[in-house]
Amino acid sequence: MISSYKAGTALGNRTLTELGDCTRRRGDMPGFAKAITAILGAMRGEDEHEFNLTRTVLSDPVLTQKVLRLANSGMYSAFGQHVNTVSKAVLVLGTEAIGHLALGLKLIEELAATSNDATIAHIEMEKAVLAGIVAQQVAYAAESRHGEEAVVCSMLHTLGRMMLTFYMPERWHELQRLADQTQRTVEDAAPELLGLSLEEIGHAAALHWGLPKALLSGMRTLAPAAPGAAISPSDWIAGLSTMAATCAEFLWHDDPAAADKVRQLTDGYAAMLGVDAPNLVHAIEQAKVIAANDLTIAPLSRPAERRARALAKTRQRAAGNKILLSGLADMRDMLETANPGQMVQIALETVYKGLDFSRAVAFVRNRKDNQYAAKICFGEGTRELLPAMVFDDAYEPNVFHAALNSDRVIFIENAHDAKFAAKLPLWWRSSLAEARSFVILPLSANGQPAGFLYGDWDESFPPISLSQTEFSLLNDMRAMVVRAVERRHGVAPEAVAR
Repeated sequence: MISSYKAGTALGNRTLTELGDCTRRRGDMPGFAKAITAILGAMRGEDEHEFNLTRTVLSDPVLTQKVLRLANSGMYSAFGQHVNTVSKAVLVLGTEAIGHLALGLKLIEELAATSNDATIAHIEMEKAVLAGIVAQQVAYAAESRHGEEAVVCSMLHTLGRMMLTFYMPERWHELQRLADQTQRTVEDAAPELLGLSLEEIGHAAALHWGLPKALLSGMRTLAPAAPGAAISPSDWIAGLSTMAATCAEFLWHDDPAAADKVRQLTDGYAAMLGVDAPNLVHAIEQAKVIAANDLTIAPLSRPAERRARALAKTRQRAAGNKILLSGLADMRDMLETANPGQMVQIALETVYKGLDFSRAVAFVRNRKDNQYAAKICFGEGTRELLPAMVFDDAYEPNVFHAALNSDRVIFIENAHDAKFAAKLPLWWRSSLAEARSFVILPLSANGQPAGFLYGDWDESFPPISLSQTEFSLLNDMRAMVVRAVERRHGVAPEAVAR
């Protein structure tokens, strides 16, 4: 894994070889490697990049929450509107900003999920998350548009520590013992034991994964600049990531001495970051408040209290309706600017989350081929089923053509009812038959069927019935998509696919 990076000493190269052997034995974090490929592809503008990134984000609840928080943050207040869906967040923030955030969070998630020594690795990962929170709050205070990149660089600043605790915990313990014996930090002791610094280990891993050069530059350690010195955006990011990572080390333990250490740190970096020291301290205090909710084992987070709060929360139907209402608000905000495809995507994401669907699929009519075909989907394993979800637009006596002809929302409570089997087409039985219940939202434009949204629940979901409120919200959402299609004069209904 790390062989492409050459250390400055023979001992350092042996350490990298040993680390490479460990990664090969345990696997090079396949989930992260897959996520990196998807995220970098979206950032480079490859096929259907907006939707691909939306789907990648929605696969991770933590990442979804982080992206929506970023989109609604003060850094983007100029947009003057609430962002309630990831689809809209991608449009507001752009794929690069969300991609940077996704890279950092996906890495930490993968490390945490498969760590041999859960305690030491988890500690380093929580510190990395805390560093990202600090960087985010400082970036707000600085009113910097480099904030999202600084957040990721701050999380990855201690990548070397995470790699060592994750893949080689025994060497980490050796390093800690050496540092204690010689009264040094682990960073200062690392070259003696490992032949290279922890920062170099992180840099080697980042190179292997193909992280963008801008992130590599921002991950470096940078001391405060001299007063009056010109600060490039790259140096500003590196300075913030250095300060944030150091600050996280102080804050994680939540001890009384942390405040003095943080104050000394902020005095050094305030001028370089363009934030007065008192405002810098205030930003870090805000980060502590947020971190208390985001972290799970840090003394700062009081994990026992967090677990109690989590147990007290139950999924309420009203919460799902709020998601539907928020999605409708997004659609109204964007009706005059979004194209039909974007409206379909936001609608599909909203019903997928608001109704807790197992799978959600958008079907589009192609008049040229006389077919309906699935174009956008959410849910585990659904993408692999797309080629099978195609059928002719000529009328057949089944529930889907009935819904398209009636132009009203159809809810099927029990698709496994033997009396109902004749109304289910072959393409559904060969692709979506795991569903117990499903909903069809037909989309007609200028009196002609243009496609439909489909969502289902499998057997793992409790039996469900839709309320009149939910039917009303679904009809409103359907109407918004149809208005977007019809608003484009001269655009055929199949333009929803674009």
